[in-house]
Amino acid sequence: MDFNTRYPSIDALREKARRRMPAFAFEYLDGGCNEDINLHRNTRELREVQLEPRYIREFGGVDTSCELFGHRYDMPLGVAPVGLQGLMWPNAPEILAKAALKHNLPFILSTVTTTDIERAAELTEGRAWFQLYNPIEPEIRKDILRRADAAGCPVLVLLCDVPTFGYRPRDIKNGLALPPKMSLANVLQVLGKPRWAMQTLRYGQPTFETLKPYMPGGMNLRQLGAFMNRTFSGLLDAEKIKPIRDQWKGKLVLKGVASEWDTEQAVKLGFDGIIVSNHGGRQLDAGEATIHPLTRLAARYRDRITVMVDSGLRGGPDVARAMACGANFTFMGRSFMYGVGALGARGGDHTMAMLKTQFRQVMDQLCCERVEDLPKHLVTHRTARNSS
Repeated sequence: MDFNTRYPSIDALREKARRRMPAFAFEYLDGGCNEDINLHRNTRELREVQLEPRYIREFGGVDTSCELFGHRYDMPLGVAPVGLQGLMWPNAPEILAKAALKHNLPFILSTVTTTDIERAAELTEGRAWFQLYNPIEPEIRKDILRRADAAGCPVLVLLCDVPTFGYRPRDIKNGLALPPKMSLANVLQVLGKPRWAMQTLRYGQPTFETLKPYMPGGMNLRQLGAFMNRTFSGLLDAEKIKPIRDQWKGKLVLKGVASEWDTEQAVKLGFDGIIVSNHGGRQLDAGEATIHPLTRLAARYRDRITVMVDSGLRGGPDVARAMACGANFTFMGRSFMYGVGALGARGGDHTMAMLKTQFRQVMDQLCCERVEDLPKHLVTHRTARNSS
């Protein structure tokens, strides 16, 4: 196997990452909002999906590759955008960008992570997607889009599910809600994780690299929080989306969709795809697990728009489950960050190799030759019935 067999699952990587990261950083990665109900519901209800093997037949072997927006990837899985990655593990976005190029998987860079557009594009040879938090000021928006276009980003992902920041009790306790703070408890946690601390010294304190050109110099943490609140508005409408669609000539994807209402708007406004998502359970604790809207929306809209999904996937079988329910493609965020937190610079490569092995084993076991055939193996069950 092409990965470290001591860590053969996302759960094993998560436990290793928990031991290596300061508690405030791990809790920022690991937690959802409010009581974490939707965080756990995502994975639990996805895993109620059952698949049916078909053994007595001619079987020509498995092809795990999948075409998306004109590029054929090694499997139907990409790296979802994650904010503040360098806080969780130093240099994390660059580690994952390099691994995504090696494994021929898409990598999405967040506006609020710790590597800029240009560096991500360089590391992925122009294949990195970019996820935009919509700036209130038109000139900032235009310049960010200009930079993403100049860097060769083929896909722009517009985030729609952050009209307000989620209520995350652990982040509030740890001072990681804006403006962040470094309390005595946090300092003691850092001293207890010397490898994380040494890597942070090597790569420097994480900052919002893409946003540096628009931030006044010398801001303290409180001023940074005020800048972020003043500069970005997550609530979208047709008037805000139109100039983005007009300027952006590449593929345009709406992320955070969980309803027919928003899918209809995406189709009308000229989006090329949607990512069905509840932000990994970090925004609305009372929401559905993503497998349910995915199944409904794929059945109704897949012939009109590319339907993708994230939130709650934790392994190769979960990718197969989501694809069987109608997804064109899937993404994981936390899972890849657990890999980097656990294994540092080797974490991206390990996690992608492991997930490829898991996914291929599922397709082999089902005797499913092509990714496109996975819906034929879906067992009718509660999720499927509720979506009819």
